[in-house]
Amino acid sequence: MNRPAHISDALTVDFDFYRPAFEGLDPFSAFTRLLGHPPVVWTPHNGGHWIVTTGKASKDVLTDHERFSSESVFIPRVDRPRTVPLEYDPPEHTAMRRAIRGTFLPGPVKAMSAAARDLAIELIEGFKPAGKCEFVGDFGQQLPIIIWLKMMNLPLDDREVLLEAVNAGIRPRDEAHREWGRNHMNRYIADLVDDRMANPGDDPLSLGLQEDIGGRTMNRDEGMGLATTLLGGGLDTVATTLAWFALHLANSPADRTLLREEPARIPKAIHELMRRYAIPNIARIVTRDMEYEGAPLRRGDAILVSACVQALDPAEFDDPCAVNLARPDAHKHLGFSAGAHHCAGAPLALSELRIFLEEWLPRIPDFRLDPDDPPQVATGIVNGLAKLPLRWD
Repeated sequence: MNRPAHISDALTVDFDFYRPAFEGLDPFSAFTRLLGHPPVVWTPHNGGHWIVTTGKASKDVLTDHERFSSESVFIPRVDRPRTVPLEYDPPEHTAMRRAIRGTFLPGPVKAMSAAARDLAIELIEGFKPAGKCEFVGDFGQQLPIIIWLKMMNLPLDDREVLLEAVNAGIRPRDEAHREWGRNHMNRYIADLVDDRMANPGDDPLSLGLQEDIGGRTMNRDEGMGLATTLLGGGLDTVATTLAWFALHLANSPADRTLLREEPARIPKAIHELMRRYAIPNIARIVTRDMEYEGAPLRRGDAILVSACVQALDPAEFDDPCAVNLARPDAHKHLGFSAGAHHCAGAPLALSELRIFLEEWLPRIPDFRLDPDDPPQVATGIVNGLAKLPLRWD
């Protein structure tokens, strides 16, 4: 298994977070196989790395930048500019975060949310008469992505190939698919940054490139890191979360009815659904040789934190695999990370998720999975759905 000599059998697991479950099974429940193991274990997959197996250790690793650096948050590591501000530690992170602060202030978020609501209604009314849709392609990947591309002043015609390239990097079918996606995104981002540096506009990337980050503006590599963050967040995470929400509600008539009849419950319900279907798998890099939770960590080791491990840890939440839309502590999930790296885009994401529930449920109150065309799960750095056919009468 190419295990380093200092790592014992007792700390080794056969677990690949890119393929945590057999095809078609719930990838989140698959991570519960790690519960009961030591708090930190090692896997030989994806170049070999550590995995955190408890909610407590998950929060520790995400928030302790002195011992666990954000310098490379993806496994396996790739040779590319660091994403901004995701792969910077304090105090650099504080300056880099200024580059995106203006995008998610109340004013811009309100404007984007108004456009998102209009688009959501248009999309739903468009396919409602057909009695069916493929949710991922017809809605989940349309609502946030169209809004974001418009904000970025990017052609809507770019969205299909951009989506495929982002998916290839986050949930690759194989190594060749991953390499194609990486190369395409690198070329696209390099051209985009060169253009916005030469011809700045009023979009989030242009404004970020002009922001004062400590007596200077960003260089080209930092600009590419910022563009990577903006495109990756805007093109995937909300779309993926929407699909899991729709899958759950298709299987839960009681929850559909509750949210439709009592929409005031929606804000709390969003956090509970984000908890139960916590999508990110994020890495940190060990900064020095040390023993942590009984594991002999070495400087430079990668350690994976899966938000769903914390979400499904019974030491963190009562009856964690059940969805309880009234759960009082659901907001303590790690779907938006934690500490200094808490997601800056959370206000916009929460708004788009709320809009989906507020506009879909009154228009299509009763929907179900297609028994002849089951959902397709796609796992990786973000656990998602590749396809979700829905039907209604």
